[in-house]
Parts: sequence; C-alpha cells; structure tokens
Amino acid sequence: MDKGTNAVDILEGKSYKLQFPWVGVVNRSQADINKSVDMIAARRREREYFQSSPEYSHLAHRMGSEHLGKMLSKHLETVIKSRIPGLQSLINKTIIELEGELTKLGKPIAADAGGKLYTTMEICRAFDQNFKEHLDGVRAGGEKIYGVFDNQLPAALKRLQFDKHLSIENVRKLITEADGYQPHLIAPEQGYRRLIESCLVTIRGPAEAAVDGVHAILKGIVQKAIAETTELKQYPTLRVEVGNAAFESLERMREESKRATLQLVDMECGYLTVEFFRKLPQDVEKGGNPTHSLFDRYNDSYLRRVGSTVLQYVNMTCASLRNSIPKSIVYCQVREAKRSLLDFFFTELGKKESKQLSKMLDEDPAVQQRRANLAKRLELYRSAQHEIDAVAWSK
Repeated sequence: MDKGTNAVDILEGKSYKLQFPWVGVVNRSQADINKSVDMIAARRREREYFQSSPEYSHLAHRMGSEHLGKMLSKHLETVIKSRIPGLQSLINKTIIELEGELTKLGKPIAADAGGKLYTTMEICRAFDQNFKEHLDGVRAGGEKIYGVFDNQLPAALKRLQFDKHLSIENVRKLITEADGYQPHLIAPEQGYRRLIESCLVTIRGPAEAAVDGVHAILKGIVQKAIAETTELKQYPTLRVEVGNAAFESLERMREESKRATLQLVDMECGYLTVEFFRKLPQDVEKGGNPTHSLFDRYNDSYLRRVGSTVLQYVNMTCASLRNSIPKSIVYCQVREAKRSLLDFFFTELGKKESKQLSKMLDEDPAVQQRRANLAKRLELYRSAQHEIDAVAWSK
C-alpha cells in the first residue's frame, strides 16, 4: 500500500464482497530477503503490524498469513470431506468389480503337489455337485429320465403289438412245431411256452433302448455340469480329463444296467408264473379231433382261445416289466452315477505326481499375469478404503 492509504474497505468487504472474507497479509520485502530475515520473524512482525496499526487493529484477529493458512486448511478439509462419500462409493464399486473378475479367473495354482491335488479335488467336487443337482431337480435336466420311463418305454412296448404276433396262423404254426412228431396229449404246454417266449423276448429291444436313452441323458447332464463348473473353464486339460472319466464311468454303468435289465426279461422268459396256467386244464378238452392230421387238428376257435390266454399272460408280464425295468435302470445307472461318477478318477488322481498334476492344471500364463495384476490393484484399493474410512469415522 502507498503511504497514507489503507485497505480497510476492501478487507471489510465494503468495496468488493467475496464468498469468503478477505485476509490481509504482510509479505517479506526484498530488503528482508536480502537480510535473510526468517519466516518466524517475518510472521511475528506481521502480527505486531496488524495489532499496532490504528487502521487494522480491529481486524487483527483475522489478518495475517497464519490466519490465512488456517482458513485455507479448514476450507480444504471441508471440500475433501464433502468428496469422501463419492470417493468411498467409487472405491467400493471398483473393489467389487475387481473381486468379481478375480472370481471369474479362479484361484491361483498352488506350488506344492498337495496343494495341486487339493485344488483338483475341489474342482472335481464342484462338478460332481452340479451333476447331482441336475439329477435331484435343483437344476434342469433330470426330469428327462422320467420321460424315458413314462413315455419312451410304454410307447415302445405298445409298438410290439403282441396281438398281431399271436394271430391264428402263428399260433397254429408254433404249437404244431413245438409238438414235433409226437403231438401233445392234453394241453400244448411246449406250444404255450414257445408262444410266450417268442412274445416276451421282443421286450428286450425296448428295455435296451430305455437303458441307452437314460445313458444319453446322463451324458448330456455331464456336459451341462462341465459347462456350469466355472473352475473347469480355467483348466482346459482338466476339463477334458474330467469329461472323459465321467463318460467312461457312465459307459461301465450302462453295460451293467443293460445286463441287469435284460436279465429281468430273460427271467420272465425262462420261468413262467405257474398259478396263471393252473386255470388251463379246464379248457384243454375243448380242443380238436385226434383223427385229424397234425396241421389241421385245431379249429380256429381253439387257437383263438390259446392266443387269448397267451396274450393275457404276456400283457400281465409286460405290465410287471414296465415297472421293474425303470427300477433296474435307476439302480444301476442313475443311483450309481450320483454315488460314484468320479470314484475311479479320484483313485487314479491320488497316484499322480506333481508334474502330472501340473499338466492337468495348465492355466494360460496370460491369465496368471492378469490375476496377479488384479490382486495388486485390489490390495491398493483396499488400503485406500481403509485410510478413507479411518478419516471419515474420526471426524
């Protein structure tokens, strides 16, 4: 300021009003700088000037560099505090995104053999759990197995058309062939057996088709479970190994199921229900004339009764097999797949060395590097979150 002038009107906000009050300061002069006057002495002289000056003494409490520093610090603190919620929200959002991306990339591979084996087992268990959830109805797919039992199998059995197989011509042919050169004396027992067996043996086809149908569904569920197991996407070789092991197990279960299911049909063919045929002797005397030739000794009425009797027995047995075949398939395939789909794979897995396990856990190096970079960023953001939370809660 020039001599004889002052800035009172400005400092009081009369000449020009600011959002924040004016603060007057007395800076060091060039002469003070040349004399090496330090800042402490300069601040002391500044305070003395405002306190002793007639023009500024009434403003001395809010003048000077020290007051200006305090005002600016307080203003800066207010601005920073107003920005903290936004910063917290941004940091929290970024942390969630980083954690989500790290989850997609999967856990890092352990260095030791035990850690690798544990990682592999955990991934396999996750796949096995997904597979079981499909069968148990938690996920879609398992209901298709019931469709095989409720639609495919009954439709296939219906297409067998036993009544056409038991036409008068076919009944006559099988009965006369069964008698051979020496016709039966009472009831054509061998003829009955041949007729029944020739009908029941055709059930092997639908039974085998039901086994194959369930097998195809189980394979489809394995593929779905593999696709839904996030950890398997991380390791292509392990994904292939798990898939192959599951398919091999299903194949063994199919063969066992086919053997057991076809045995049910063979048992019905091999041993007939006696109680059913104890009703037959009352009708055998209604047969043909022994004086007729071997090939025309039975009239059509008698042959129709024989065909009708055989059809009743075959339908009764077919109804029984319609219930027992699904039980055999579920026991040998579905139940066994839930219980031990990867058991053989686990046994072989325990025999593998560290190098073999490393080949199975063949993660892309680029993915490994990205995981490391994301982990570092996440650590920095969490540190910043902790610091900002500490400041926010302290005020």
